Amino acid sequence: MNTRELRQSARLIWEAAMNAANPAICIRNFVQVNEGVLSVGGKEIPLRGKLIVIGAGKPSAKMAQVVEEILGKHITGGLVVTKYGHALPLQRIQLIEAGHPIPDAVGSRAVQQTRQLLSGLSSEDVVLVLISGGGSALWPAPAEGITLEEKQEVTSLLLRAGATIRETNAVRKHLSDMKGGQLARWAAPAHVVSLIISDVIGDALDFIASGPTAPDTTSFSDAFAIIEKYGLQVPEAVSERLQNGARGQIPETPKPGDPVFKNVDNHIIANNQLLIDAAAGKAREMNFNTLVLGTEVEGEAKDIGRFFAAIGREIARSGNPIKAPACILAAGETTVTVRGHGLGG
Repeated sequence: MNTRELRQSARLIWEAAMNAANPAICIRNFVQVNEGVLSVGGKEIPLRGKLIVIGAGKPSAKMAQVVEEILGKHITGGLVVTKYGHALPLQRIQLIEAGHPIPDAVGSRAVQQTRQLLSGLSSEDVVLVLISGGGSALWPAPAEGITLEEKQEVTSLLLRAGATIRETNAVRKHLSDMKGGQLARWAAPAHVVSLIISDVIGDALDFIASGPTAPDTTSFSDAFAIIEKYGLQVPEAVSERLQNGARGQIPETPKPGDPVFKNVDNHIIANNQLLIDAAAGKAREMNFNTLVLGTEVEGEAKDIGRFFAAIGREIARSGNPIKAPACILAAGETTVTVRGHGLGG
C-alpha cells in the first residue's frame, strides 16, 4: 500500500471510531419515551412533573439536539453549554457557548442560570443531565472566596505543568460549588439522570467533567497534594482554601453513600472501549492485522509518539508484534508539559 492509501485507510478507521460515539446513536440506545414514561438504560421513570435538560461539554449541543428529537414536548426547560464554535440549532433547550479549556465569565453566568432552573424542584420532577468531555471547564462555579480569574489561573498552571485530567479535576472539584457531586444537591429532591460520554481513563464517574452528579472519591488533602507535587505557585486564596479544607474547616464534597445520591442515576453511554472496538472492527474488515494495546495510555504526547514510531519500525523490520499490513490501536489521554513559550496541548 502506498502512503495515500494508508492515510485513507487510517481516516476510515478513525471515522468508524468517531461514529461509534455519535450521540445520535449512543443516546437513542439508552433513552426512549412512551406514553409519558421515560425509559433510560432499561429503568422506567414516570414523567409526572417537570423535565429539565441541562448539560455541558464539547458535544453537548449535538446531545441536546438528539434529546429534543426523542423527548420533544415533554421537555419543559433546559440549558446546555458548549465551547465556542460548536453551537447547533435547538428548539426547547437554551444553548450557550463558553470558554474551553480555560473557563470564562460566560460559562460562570451559564452556571448561575442552570442553578436557577434547578431551584424549587420536587420529587415529581426529572433532571436529565448531559455530561461529556470539556464539561469541567464549561461549568465553572467558583467556591466562596475564589474568583473566576483565580480558577482560570490554576487551570492554566495545571495544564501547562502536564497534570493528568484526574489531577486537574481533583483540584477543580475542591474549588467549585457545583462539581464533585454538588450539582446533585442543587437538583434534589428531583430524580437526576445523567447521560455521560466518558473522556477519562477507567471511566471514573467523579472525574468525567469533575463528576457533578457523582460521589467524590477525592479530598481537599488530595487536591493540595497535587498542587505541591507540581510545585505550583497558586493564588493565596486557592492555597488557603485547600489547606483549610484539608484541616476539616470547610465541608467536603459529598462522598459515596451520601443520601443526596438516592435519586441519582449515572449512565456511561460512550467511552474509549467503545471507540477502540469500533476502530478494531473496521481495521479487520479492511484486512489489516490488528493489535489493540489498551485503553489506558497516559504520558507525554511526544513519548507516546516515539513509542508508536518504534513499534512501526519493528513491524517493518521483523514482523513483530504483528506482520504488515498492520493497524496498531490504543486509547487514553496524553499530556503536554509546557517548558518554553508554547501553548501546550
